[in-house]
Amino acid sequence: MPKKIIALIPFLLITCKPDTKLDLKTIKDEKNIETVASSKNYIKPNAKTIIDRFLPEDGYKREKYKSTDFGYFLQHLPLKGINEKVTYFDGRSKDKPNVYNSVIDLPIGTKDLHQCADAAMRLRADYLYQQKRYDKIAFNFVSDGKPRDFVTYAKGDYSPKNYWKYLEYIFNSANTASLKAQLKTINYQDVKIGDILIQKGNPYGHAVMVVDLITDGTIKKVLLAQSYMPAQELQILINPSNQNGSPWYEIKAGKISTPEWKFTSNDWKTWE
Repeated sequence: MPKKIIALIPFLLITCKPDTKLDLKTIKDEKNIETVASSKNYIKPNAKTIIDRFLPEDGYKREKYKSTDFGYFLQHLPLKGINEKVTYFDGRSKDKPNVYNSVIDLPIGTKDLHQCADAAMRLRADYLYQQKRYDKIAFNFVSDGKPRDFVTYAKGDYSPKNYWKYLEYIFNSANTASLKAQLKTINYQDVKIGDILIQKGNPYGHAVMVVDLITDGTIKKVLLAQSYMPAQELQILINPSNQNGSPWYEIKAGKISTPEWKFTSNDWKTWE
């Protein structure tokens, strides 16, 4: 059953759901994770973090971040072994080809809560929690559009255990619609690491986050990460439109086809 504690019908109208119209004809063969990972040497299989595993394309460089920046936090997210599969909340594996090349090694709990928008909120919250910026952790509920902040919820208890309880409290009553309304719309030319592609859906929605960014001084390219439905671990997406096997997505106007969803350049949002 879907996860939210709010009314069932509104939830079904806006949660993550596969886009059945997505055309994956650009993928010419059924590559497995290992094949994608080694394609064109864009990925170092033994590396344990995003910044170490994913290599920039020729002529492109990463921007440098301070250790206190959101970009630094995202680039240094831990990764599982290259052959490990995404795990659902109930322990099953996401044994689906042509979707992801790496799995972010973060626990997601045992409830069907950690879905697409939830994962985006979680990464932002994890960064702020790590920096002890507790007063900045707040997310809107879909029911009334008002924020629920961590400081009020915590009542002085900022322990990891209580922090996770707060996140599940948020996951229960926030989704793509509430997150999209909370965030600021940006022009695709201004996209930076940590920004989000998000649709509240008609009838369903989805969200993916930029977890790394490279540039040649003119063109930007990004790595995208998602969770999905049912609740599952965060995963680094392959780029189904790139025939050379590069996982990097070019930031430009128009359609953005990810393995399980179609966005457009009008769907970009930012936290700041």
